[in-house]
Amino acid sequence: MPARSPISLTQPRRRTILLGLAALPVLALPFARPVRAQEAPVEIPSPALDLEATGTTATATFAGGCFWGVQGVFQRVKGVSNAVSGYSGGAAETATYDLTTRGDTGHAETVEITYDPSQVSYGDLLHIFFSVAHNPTQLNFQGPDRGTQYRSTIFVRTAEEEEVVRAYIAQLDAANLFEGPIVTTIEPFDAFYPAEQYHQDFLTLNPDWPYIVVHDLPKIAALEALFPESFRAEPALVGMLPVS
Repeated sequence: MPARSPISLTQPRRRTILLGLAALPVLALPFARPVRAQEAPVEIPSPALDLEATGTTATATFAGGCFWGVQGVFQRVKGVSNAVSGYSGGAAETATYDLTTRGDTGHAETVEITYDPSQVSYGDLLHIFFSVAHNPTQLNFQGPDRGTQYRSTIFVRTAEEEEVVRAYIAQLDAANLFEGPIVTTIEPFDAFYPAEQYHQDFLTLNPDWPYIVVHDLPKIAALEALFPESFRAEPALVGMLPVS
């Protein structure tokens, strides 16, 4: 694990609004209860359709709001060897945090997941994604974060992946377990651009950051509670891999 490095409070601008409230109990925050309810985990069935396991390495690319929490969840899934925060959906020249936060680049905050299909299937990852990693009924936002860069999206690489995703969304909508319809979009994968180094492993390196405490640590607890056989306590960290 890399040493924790200082992070400029001007970098993750959308999260700094909570810093002045850090000394307050979480439940005292006026927006804590509705935000937490919006992102509460939902117990759902696993996909009826899944990809056939082939090889020892595969890649999935999911967007579900702020990438800090999504990355933190999948880093703690057995069979996942790497989960990198980044950007997908737009051009290479706009794949930066400062530009993506404008909401007009086409990018979504995304996590690219490298996994072993013999240990965890694509369907297993979808199960976790829809259940605990984010709320798939929120259109172009997650919790306090607003804009198309926080949309719920699955970037598919093959027709088989798209078939599995479409079938699962239909299955979940038919089960009527969420408070509203699933708004997750399916977009063809074009490219993934790793986020800046200070975003990588953010949840693990900053467990006391107020945004992490309020919005993301509950996702880790939910993963352990709802998926105990898939949960691992030690995350697969990006560390000091050469990301931009």
